[in-house]
Amino acid sequence: MTDSMSLPILTPKDPLSDHFTSALAAVDRLEELYFEATQFLAQQFSAAVTQGRPDARVRAYYPEIRLTTTSFTKSDSRFSFGYVAHPGTYSTTITRPDLFRKYLIQQIELLMKNHGVGVQIGPSDTPIPVHFAVAGNPGISIPQEGVLSFSLRDVFDVPDLQTTNDDIVNGTHGAFADGSYPLAPFSAQRVDYSLARLSHYTATDAEHFQNHVLFTNYQFYVEEFEAYARAMLADPDSGYTEFVGTGNAVLRTADGELPTPLKLPQMPTYHLKRADGQGVTLVNIGVGPSNAKTATDHIAVLRPHAWMMVGHCAGLRNSQSLGDFVLAHAYLREDHVLDDDLPVWVPIPALAEIQIALENAVADVTQLQGFDLKRIMRTGTVATIDNRNWELRDHSGPVMRLSQSRAIALDMESATIAANGFRFRVPYGTLLCVSDKPLHGELKLPGMASDFYKTQVARHLQIGIRAMERLREMPLERIHSRKLRSFEETAFL
Repeated sequence: MTDSMSLPILTPKDPLSDHFTSALAAVDRLEELYFEATQFLAQQFSAAVTQGRPDARVRAYYPEIRLTTTSFTKSDSRFSFGYVAHPGTYSTTITRPDLFRKYLIQQIELLMKNHGVGVQIGPSDTPIPVHFAVAGNPGISIPQEGVLSFSLRDVFDVPDLQTTNDDIVNGTHGAFADGSYPLAPFSAQRVDYSLARLSHYTATDAEHFQNHVLFTNYQFYVEEFEAYARAMLADPDSGYTEFVGTGNAVLRTADGELPTPLKLPQMPTYHLKRADGQGVTLVNIGVGPSNAKTATDHIAVLRPHAWMMVGHCAGLRNSQSLGDFVLAHAYLREDHVLDDDLPVWVPIPALAEIQIALENAVADVTQLQGFDLKRIMRTGTVATIDNRNWELRDHSGPVMRLSQSRAIALDMESATIAANGFRFRVPYGTLLCVSDKPLHGELKLPGMASDFYKTQVARHLQIGIRAMERLREMPLERIHSRKLRSFEETAFL
């Protein structure tokens, strides 16, 4: 039996690194290198499946960006991104440069402008796992272990979870082995891992995700979102171009048919798209902090400009009514799913830009202003818990903590989404709708909803969309606040 470690290595023609002073040319080169590498792997894999095990180990590498600066450059203090902290060499591996083209051009242009230097584009020393190289290729699928006549990992590189992690965004990563520092928050393998997971969980391709993401925990919002999307597609001045549902079904006209999938994915996702990517994506994450973490862990690699939770909650105050809104300005984190990545002693601040956009959106949709908004909306602490039946526990425990925290509402997702937004440097916010009041005998039971509640739920999604439209009108540097950045950050957003 041949030892796979002793096999010669078959790679594409080894391209040299090139220096670029044009961001556009640099990204063009990234696309060329990535295409050549993945095409090589796809061709070699197809040949191995039909012709048997090759006589060499097959390997291709992710392209990378490198930047070196020798000066402590004073950057525009209005920006929280687009510059490196100190002199040195910085690098990042890149995947799917076609998908991230606009983002990469923007980030590289800022670096060149702020530091007055170019970038090096060339192959990295990180192999591309064959699973990721053929992802999305309709003619190729990776068989399960044991189906082929040889072990896949003996010939091709496979995903390596030892190096696919969140060390950079968690702030626990130092310099790379070659002495360079991270240039971007995620490595190429980490991005590829999430792109594959997103396709699995949402049943839509990453290319459809928009820069503004709404999360909900109730199917009713999906129905409202489709109705809103059809209205926008009927309006030639809306700026929205298409609506994409699960299974990548595309609707381009208001009266078009959107096929219903035979089986919904775990997190059904829908996209109201604009040509510039500044539309709105809605993700029905279902119930629970684990789902909320899973969704945001993977959507974060797409670098959205904002995400918000618009779902149902339990109202904790006697003065609240079913259908009232709750605007979170603080979070009590009893969800526990992020404790290892973001300790509970880390505060999750409210972001002024998001808060203002949400409050103004409530005013826009309800036509209530100023002090009158208090009739239907409370601002305060939202508690997120991992026990759906918390109200059955001894009230001297959770209820006392809720009272001491001054919480006004409780759910199972909001703090998780906000905390992961803080962790991943994605602006976040929460606007909830009171669906029950368990401490006051108004349980979530059939027939409890009033007409007021039904009307408010219908408005709720409109408010979330309107808030996102307000954020879309803001300059990027205003939305991506310095409150989300630590002492030494990656230059890329």
